Amino acid sequence: MLKALQQLRALPRDARDTLFLLAVIALIVLPQVGNLPLWCSGLTAVVLVWRATLAVQARPLPGRWWIGTLLAVTLAATFATHRTLLGRDAGVTMVVILLALKTLELRARRDAFVIFFLGFFAMLTNFFYSQSLLTALAMLLALLGLLTALVNAHMPVGRPPLLQAARTAGWMALLGAPIMLALFMLFPRFAPLWGTPGDAMAGRSGLSGSMRVGAIAELALDESIAARIRFEGPPPPQRDMYFRGPVLGRFDGREWSVLEAWARGSVPANLRVEGTPVRYEVTMEVSNKPWLLMLDAARTKPEVPGYESFSMPDLQWLLNRPVNDLLRYRAESYTQYQSGPVRRTTGLQTYLGLPPGSNPRTVALAAKMRDEMPGADTRAFVEAALQRLRSGGYTYTLDPGIFGDNTADEFWFDRKEGFCEHIASSFVVLMRALGVPARIVTGYQGGEPNQVDGYWVIRQSDAHAWAEVWQEGSGWVRVDPTGAVSPGRIGSLNRLAPQPGFFAGAIGTMSPTLAQNIRAAWEAVNNGWNQWVLNYTQSRQLQLLKNIGFDAPSLQDLATVLIWLLVIVSTGGAAWTLWERSQHDPWLRLLGKARARLKKAGLDLPDATPPRQMAARVSERFGPGGQAVRDWLLRLEAQRYARTPVTELSRLRAEFRQLAWP
Repeated sequence: MLKALQQLRALPRDARDTLFLLAVIALIVLPQVGNLPLWCSGLTAVVLVWRATLAVQARPLPGRWWIGTLLAVTLAATFATHRTLLGRDAGVTMVVILLALKTLELRARRDAFVIFFLGFFAMLTNFFYSQSLLTALAMLLALLGLLTALVNAHMPVGRPPLLQAARTAGWMALLGAPIMLALFMLFPRFAPLWGTPGDAMAGRSGLSGSMRVGAIAELALDESIAARIRFEGPPPPQRDMYFRGPVLGRFDGREWSVLEAWARGSVPANLRVEGTPVRYEVTMEVSNKPWLLMLDAARTKPEVPGYESFSMPDLQWLLNRPVNDLLRYRAESYTQYQSGPVRRTTGLQTYLGLPPGSNPRTVALAAKMRDEMPGADTRAFVEAALQRLRSGGYTYTLDPGIFGDNTADEFWFDRKEGFCEHIASSFVVLMRALGVPARIVTGYQGGEPNQVDGYWVIRQSDAHAWAEVWQEGSGWVRVDPTGAVSPGRIGSLNRLAPQPGFFAGAIGTMSPTLAQNIRAAWEAVNNGWNQWVLNYTQSRQLQLLKNIGFDAPSLQDLATVLIWLLVIVSTGGAAWTLWERSQHDPWLRLLGKARARLKKAGLDLPDATPPRQMAARVSERFGPGGQAVRDWLLRLEAQRYARTPVTELSRLRAEFRQLAWP
């Protein structure tokens, strides 16, 4: 490592500047690797390494035919991958490749400026896919790197040091931060500007619009967060935390799916609630689905900014468009409720359907139960099925293997193991074979409190499937057969967990609570980022105006406040600059800067030293290496005291910034 640093210091300054710029480009592109085609990431890496090798070895850049060939290959590969050269994904691919290829033409300052602005745009595209706190921190570092390279490009080669350019870039970013904060707070917000992440739930825990039973051999628990809940007052018991998602009523033998709208509407909701409502606020992550996560069961329409929400007859809440951005809304629900018709209706026949000839052993079991329990009602059949699950040697597992066509038969009689989808599906098939209307409800169950910020965290690993059966006189009744197999899965934090990574496992081994506390703290920080940055919506902007005295604020008021604020700040900055210049002699201020530079170089001079004497001391101390500084000091003196000054003070200021100080 030490030898490599020594070799790096020995390189010419322009080569080191090029390597620095290539490192910044790599930092910009690195978070995009998961979103780019494999060939794009590979080609970008090859080009950057190639350009770095040319810089280190001081070899000439490739000819235009090389770059033209690579560009043609890139266009063809982009079209072959995305079937278009337009759109978000194809556009990002092209921007990244063009940024990399442009480094092979880095000959003049003009080429560097093109790279800088391509870099700024490529940095912005990272937010098309993720607006997480980690992405923001990485792009902030990349921004400072690009600003440093931009400042450095305006300086003569080799001076000032790169560290000084980084310091200047940091001050630029710091001085611009108040303006950016004002723009963030007051610039009118419209529809989401960013792209939507892809949906990749296959083979992982999470919520889906259908449920194909037995197609996944091993379920990977996804610990990513689906939503955060903040309750107003005490939260309900964890065993009552069922967050309703899609309700599945159609079964083709392997896959459960949502009924058509007309079939769902044939059985009215008829929601009847009891007790005190639970009021809460949900911060829902991007799902790319129009489902609204609601605690069972919500009677009143939730407040969802920017969306229209409506309830289906099966009590699922939907939105008028998919959730493609972080969403925060308020709602209230009743954990004690009944729904559906209390007397049998023709619409309930929909929830009795089974494919002809499927799961014959389960159908035979149902016939046997009817013979053994003449006159039994829904409650008796449900209890008998749950007792079979409790005492029949059934187990809850994330590794059940691939099931065949008759999934319920395999579960009840052969494997006797599965996760919640196997258990709920087999239970509902048995109920329907018994003549009991039944359906599957998917959603999330449970969650865990974050002790740092007080929010309840709902993870994708909390995704769950349970059953609802129709009972005479009561309507639809929730039955969670997984609780009969694995009581720890329902109403407690005793869940099956994924294997931790190396570092998490090492930390957990040393201190069982340390890893949990670190995760809770990090998630609390992320939650703060979500609440105060990503979820700073137009409604919160208008609420800010209300807080400062506007009765009925509008977007026009928002723009007016922003413009006035910028005018006041700009006027104040200009007035301060004029005042500061009037209080201090510009010539003396420039002389003082020169004295401070010489002090850094090891020549400490009294404040009253005139320029001519300073020039003489520079010659004594630094010899020929200080000739440029000596001449500049003499021109500075002439500008002040000569009858006809040859050099303007503004020119001397520019020369001061370009001087090679000893």
